[in-house]
Amino acid sequence: MLSYIFGGGQAKKDEPKKAIIQHRQHLDMLAKKEKDIEQKISVQEGLARKYVNTNKTSARAALKRKKMLEQELERLQNQIATLESQSNAIESANLNYETLKVMQSGAKAMKSIHGNMNIDKVDATMDEIREQVSLSEEIGDAISRPLGETFDEEDLEEELEAMQQEELDSRMLNAGRVPSAKLPETAHAEVESEEEDEEEELRKLQREMAA
Repeated sequence: MLSYIFGGGQAKKDEPKKAIIQHRQHLDMLAKKEKDIEQKISVQEGLARKYVNTNKTSARAALKRKKMLEQELERLQNQIATLESQSNAIESANLNYETLKVMQSGAKAMKSIHGNMNIDKVDATMDEIREQVSLSEEIGDAISRPLGETFDEEDLEEELEAMQQEELDSRMLNAGRVPSAKLPETAHAEVESEEEDEEEELRKLQREMAA
């Protein structure tokens, strides 16, 4: 069906474009004609107004010409409306035609792409990718393992806990000691003064008793 639509050579393919161009050109010509008739109608109406009170014969003739021009204008406007409607239909049909060609080209491209593919091949490829990813992870784990001696993690943890306990005990012992405080110089001087006073009183008592 599609081949029938698109068949017929280059000439048939260009027909829609030519028809659109012709419609546009003719519509431009009709638009100019429409404008010309409107100007003539305006002139005849002006003449009718000019002679309406002075020369009724001329005024009547101008009105007749105005009516004939208005009928011609109406026919012309109907033609313009018909051509515009047809031009829009042709442009829409041509757009659908071009869209269909693009879709057909896309369908052919997808068919060509999928020609060498099927679900079994896709599944096999995905399995191979997963296998290679798993192998890569295993290789990475093997490379990252340390060489030489390995240590027991439990022994290391016990040693660490023992060191922490020793540090805690040491802090508690240091916190229990009361530092010896030195007497200030003034207190020492007062003690010496009191001792000297006591010695003086003793000597005084000894002199009194000797007398």
